[in-house]
Amino acid sequence: MTSTTEQLSATTLLRFATAGSVDDGKSTLVGRLLHDSKSVLEDQLEAVERVSADRGQDTPDLALLTDGLRAEREQGITIDVAYRYFATARRRFILADTPGHVQYTRNMVTGASTADLAVVLVDARNGVIEQTRRHAAVAALLRVPHVVLAVNKMDLVGYEEAVFARIAEEFTSYASELGVPEITAIPISALAGDNVVEPSANMDWYGGPTVLEHLETVPVSHDLTACPARFPVQYVIRPQTAEHPDYRGYAGQIASGVLRVGEPVTVLPSGRTSVIEGIDALGESVDIAWAPQSVTVRLKDDIDISRGDLIAPTASAPATTQDVVATVCHVADQPLAVGARVLLKHTTRTVKAIVREIPSRLTLDDLSQHPNPGQLVANDIGRVVVRTAEPLALDAYADSRRTGSFLLIDPADGTTLAAGMAGESFASAAEAVQADEEGWDF
Repeated sequence: MTSTTEQLSATTLLRFATAGSVDDGKSTLVGRLLHDSKSVLEDQLEAVERVSADRGQDTPDLALLTDGLRAEREQGITIDVAYRYFATARRRFILADTPGHVQYTRNMVTGASTADLAVVLVDARNGVIEQTRRHAAVAALLRVPHVVLAVNKMDLVGYEEAVFARIAEEFTSYASELGVPEITAIPISALAGDNVVEPSANMDWYGGPTVLEHLETVPVSHDLTACPARFPVQYVIRPQTAEHPDYRGYAGQIASGVLRVGEPVTVLPSGRTSVIEGIDALGESVDIAWAPQSVTVRLKDDIDISRGDLIAPTASAPATTQDVVATVCHVADQPLAVGARVLLKHTTRTVKAIVREIPSRLTLDDLSQHPNPGQLVANDIGRVVVRTAEPLALDAYADSRRTGSFLLIDPADGTTLAAGMAGESFASAAEAVQADEEGWDF
């Protein structure tokens, strides 16, 4: 008989994030998913039932399964990103339940940055609003391969097909302009359970999958080995013991691609070259290693290498630059202005930098660019040109989500100011179609 562990090891993993405006029902949807897929422990459900009864509610408030902060439960909102892990017979899931309030959009950026799929909820009574468009823009910027539009609270609009069709058409048109490669619209009622795990008897006009069916069957690829190899050095290992007097290894996690013993490599930003002499993984020497393994790499030549350097195959080494052109999501309360001195953190490397230009700010209503705004404020999305004090080996974000992303940090107090994506901002419609056909391997 096949064990549960063996079954789970054979299933794929899907990382997905929920997003939407406040009170659109994200936490209730997540709670319904966990409850109806039998992924809630008995004591957790009993605690939710007890708290709900104390509030005078007749039925369990499933949103309490994810709203873990005391402030969240008191206010009935989501503030922080709540991560949940669950599994069905077909797939394992890592879920990021992100906040809906405008001031917590930064947390949505965090939750969606590693997601394979984003579920954007819309209240059927309100339709597509500014925060819906903002979340669609963030999902597009972060190159999330799949987006689900969950039109929630259909029970409050009489389960009318026309309401769903109008919202789905408006959102799909907007997201397609942003270059989102795949959009699936599903009418649901998270509170009543319609089309979340079980098909709805109230919407016989809808013939598509439920939310869980789609999550279980959407194609997902985690083939980081398809990208050129990138190895950011985290730590230099030099025991200098009697047993290992001359050992010099460079430890870190392979961000993408495959490393092989005997392969010529270039160390960036210095540009010096060598050959991989050995790879140590879990205390043993191996001939090959691939992303996202954590390994120690040994080179044939003694080169001055420290934390923040990048080792890459010479044949596919990225170019270095000190002028970073990127799109950023501004996540801090204080504005980001032209001339600001910041720290730029890229993989394991942190360098001093200055904001030279802010060429444009995105207007969410019509996707137009407001030229030369001078500064970006909280939740703004804009283009920036940043000059770094030292060269960086950046890939385009469209080519690698791992090595094409960076953070801008306030050097005074360490506050994260903005999340950046190097290169072009949004995918074109043609790129989106091609990416979808190719499976969006990162």
